Amino acid sequence: MPLNAFRVATYNVENLFDMKLQGSEYDEYKPNKHGWSKRAYRVKLAHIAEVICDLDADVIGLQEIENEGALKDLMRILEDVGCGYRYGTITHKKGAPIQVALISRFAILKKKELRVSFSPKVRDILEVLIDTPKEPLRIFVNHWKSKSRDGFESKRIAYAKSLMKRVRELDPKKPMLIIGDLNSDYNAYLSLKQSNNDTNGRTGINSILPTFLKNRAVDERDMQSPKLFFYDLWYELELKDRWSQKFYGAHSTPDHILANGALFDKRGLEYQNNTFRVFRAPYLFTKKGYINRWKYKHSRHMMSGYSDHLPIYAEFSTKAYAKSKRDLVSKAPVVTDIDSLYNIDDKNGKYIIKNAAVLLKRGNHAVIKQRRKDRGIFIYGGASALKEGECYDLQLQGIKEYKGLKEASEAYVLKREGRCNIEPLLKTESYLTKESLKTNEVIRDIEGIYKNGYLIGNNFKMRIYFKHKRYKPKNGNRVKIFFAHFGYYNGYQLVIYSKRDFKILEK
Repeated sequence: MPLNAFRVATYNVENLFDMKLQGSEYDEYKPNKHGWSKRAYRVKLAHIAEVICDLDADVIGLQEIENEGALKDLMRILEDVGCGYRYGTITHKKGAPIQVALISRFAILKKKELRVSFSPKVRDILEVLIDTPKEPLRIFVNHWKSKSRDGFESKRIAYAKSLMKRVRELDPKKPMLIIGDLNSDYNAYLSLKQSNNDTNGRTGINSILPTFLKNRAVDERDMQSPKLFFYDLWYELELKDRWSQKFYGAHSTPDHILANGALFDKRGLEYQNNTFRVFRAPYLFTKKGYINRWKYKHSRHMMSGYSDHLPIYAEFSTKAYAKSKRDLVSKAPVVTDIDSLYNIDDKNGKYIIKNAAVLLKRGNHAVIKQRRKDRGIFIYGGASALKEGECYDLQLQGIKEYKGLKEASEAYVLKREGRCNIEPLLKTESYLTKESLKTNEVIRDIEGIYKNGYLIGNNFKMRIYFKHKRYKPKNGNRVKIFFAHFGYYNGYQLVIYSKRDFKILEK
């Protein structure tokens, strides 16, 4: 790092509870129950300390620390292993199972707890003023309400309103950071699920915090404005790298570092451009690539793993903020059609597709199409909000070509049109006999003999791939295919995603 530079991070450590019974613990963390023992506690402390030491941040906001005793135990083990933090503070919300905290190598000048609600289930926000090498930096450490269970957006809006009430009392020309687990994606205005939407689409992070303009996110261009804005540093990363957690199998961005305009004004303390990162040490992942979270199975702590979140961090110093060619400007979405997307390879662009029909939806993947003569496109891993047989106005992102297949990695519903007739958009066996084949069609009701990875019909021979190998027919089986995705991988192929998409007729 440059001279006078320092690193600020935030890390949800996933339930650090000590061994003293205080009555507000989660049941699985009550001392000497479910395998939560002194030994398990020591292992958990050691694993958190390992991450913090390797992260090597000078200031770290922490979430899910039970109490001051647990924080002191963590700071003690950090000191013992040679990466100590001299200063630390934590909230003291009465009756709350977990608190938010901050540890720092710089002196803590002031601290304040912002009350969001008197309910013990609603965590306080920790406000800390730290003495950095150049000037004091104010940091707000947050842990907003989760989206699971009764996680309505109105509860996260309550956090955002309490936070902004305090921010507006302060001098906007002084550097400020909002960090922590906001349990909201950086683009929550798009990703908010209907099951959480009790606010008519308004979100805490985008509608209440000033991180969003009329039709685009705040970016570096806006930080020179005298108006109060916060820049969400997730926009520093390529779209594919924007995640610090998997929520119900999908990548998400609950953890945030938001910087105000004073950190971009080329005076005093400054954000160092493009230093925002997700900390991805290899040991934080399993062999299969999943986040290596703290393991709790069969109602027992297994004494292995780390957290269900990855830490994020950014660097700051007295060096003036400087734009670079790499900066990813937050563009307004472009209205286009699916055919036009075949001439685009823009992983960070946003494209609005109107009246798109979902022809096939399997898991978190889907094939969509607009009109009979036009192309379809494959949505890989970002189709959780879509339903087969319905039409939508969508915003697509992450447009790319993968092994000959055009796809989008994210799809957000702008408007649900309801049920629509997809029959005219589906292809039949006659399509496979044409010379001018195109991918991302959905083929229905075809029959043939399966042999050595091919489906052989009366007038066609086509590669066929079964996503689940245990469902693959035996050579010589006659197969009826109800639905198949027509794709491309080392040649044209039919892709079968589910057992319900085919039937073995005879041998």
